[in-house]
Amino acid sequence: MRRLTAIGLLIGAAGCKTPKRVRVSAIDDEEGALHSIVQVSDPKTALQLVKGFHELEGNTWRWTKGQFAVTLRPPLNAASDGAWLVFRFVLAESVLNKVGGVRLTASIGNVTLAPEAYEKTGEHMYRREVPAAALQGETVTVEFRCDKFLAAGQVESRELALIAYVIGLEAK
Repeated sequence: MRRLTAIGLLIGAAGCKTPKRVRVSAIDDEEGALHSIVQVSDPKTALQLVKGFHELEGNTWRWTKGQFAVTLRPPLNAASDGAWLVFRFVLAESVLNKVGGVRLTASIGNVTLAPEAYEKTGEHMYRREVPAAALQGETVTVEFRCDKFLAAGQVESRELALIAYVIGLEAK
């Protein structure tokens, strides 16, 4: 019961609402095909959430751990033109109150993208240009790292960082 109450408070405190839509480009709907954009609530893309994601909540979102990763299919022409990495998430008040602001960094292979600090609760978007050199091949794995997060046992039994909605690569 404590867990459900805590989650309800987290959602209410974070001001969660339906996330804004991210432009989706060239997604293949074949069964088992990898997608460029992952809605964390979509069962077709759940296998692309390779590390650091908790179970689906409210049929809409998932908590992440301090480190998490997703495998994506680069959009058409990304190997020559590059792409945009987009991550839509919520920074919950419970996390901010315990750890302060959170600095988020992403990397693809040996390419580390510029970090961004988030100091306010609510919905945010981490958006970075990804060079073409990082998008060679049929798939890429994007690794995310938060410098601060709630360790397991601080609020509940799970490690908690961000509330994820959408992660993807958009064509330029």
